[in-house]
Amino acid sequence: MRADRLVSLVLLLRHRGRLSAATLARELEVSTRTVLRDIEALSAAGVPVYAERGRHGGFALLPGFQTELTGLNHDEALALLIAGSRRGAQAFGLGSALASAMLKVVDALPETQRDTAAGAARRLLVDPETDLLSRRVAAEEVPDAIVAEVRRAVFAGHKLRIHYAAAGRKPQWRTVDPIGLVTVRDQGYLLATRAGEDRTYRLSRLRAAEELPEPAQRADRVDLDRAWQERGTRFRTGGDQVTVLARVRPPRREGLVGTALAVLAEESDADGWLRLEVTFQDDRHAEWALWQLGTDAEALSPRRLRTALRDRAAAITSRYDAPTGLTTVDSRRTP
Repeated sequence: MRADRLVSLVLLLRHRGRLSAATLARELEVSTRTVLRDIEALSAAGVPVYAERGRHGGFALLPGFQTELTGLNHDEALALLIAGSRRGAQAFGLGSALASAMLKVVDALPETQRDTAAGAARRLLVDPETDLLSRRVAAEEVPDAIVAEVRRAVFAGHKLRIHYAAAGRKPQWRTVDPIGLVTVRDQGYLLATRAGEDRTYRLSRLRAAEELPEPAQRADRVDLDRAWQERGTRFRTGGDQVTVLARVRPPRREGLVGTALAVLAEESDADGWLRLEVTFQDDRHAEWALWQLGTDAEALSPRRLRTALRDRAAAITSRYDAPTGLTTVDSRRTP
């Protein structure tokens, strides 16, 4: 629609300053002739667009020009309202800022569009706090002050001093060069380097953070998606991995495969069960994954895994074999 394109043109000039007709045409995916016609239409509508001639000329808005136009169509407004319902911003300490922004977006919409978009948004639910089994989806809590300090260092490109508690270890101070922030299923991570080596820190394990004035040693540009995938690959292929040979009932196959790092081999047994060779990050990971499947799976090797699962099952049996210490009340007795 031309109205959407005109608003996009104004927003481009507001955010990027003077632009040539060729640049505007490329950004808007139209011809330069269409851009010139749009410029004339904006001028006729009272938008103060002016042209600068010469080698470095182009079109620009008068300094200080502001507009209340949001340019949002129904789907764009709905997308923003749905985005505002997501809890991912909480991981970066931006929950209140996002809520405030959503109020401003709704307030800026025309009344008819505001009611329609808000009503449609109420028909969609994204990331509820519990699943269908009423299990609560755990969202990690990180103090806003800590996340704000990390966020400032990331955006400013400054070194960051963090008090970090790695799993099973006491918190230690360390100075890192922050690269970016990633959130996965409401869990926040800081991607950084330390002494030139890639490091990934879970935000919930930060006990304190301090932005330092020194500039961080990092590249000017970063592809966070690629960086996250590369670190994930190194995580899955490193450490004390363990290869497990297991049997599992076919309906529970995904429960095993979904928690494993890789499936190396798979075949069917004569009784209809599946025999899989899979890898896990370590012994603890393998024990946890097989225990979740109960009697629908059996670990065949390594021997230490079978022993660990047997000992855990024996401990449970012993617990329920012992008397509870409670006196059974005969309901037939009269008080």
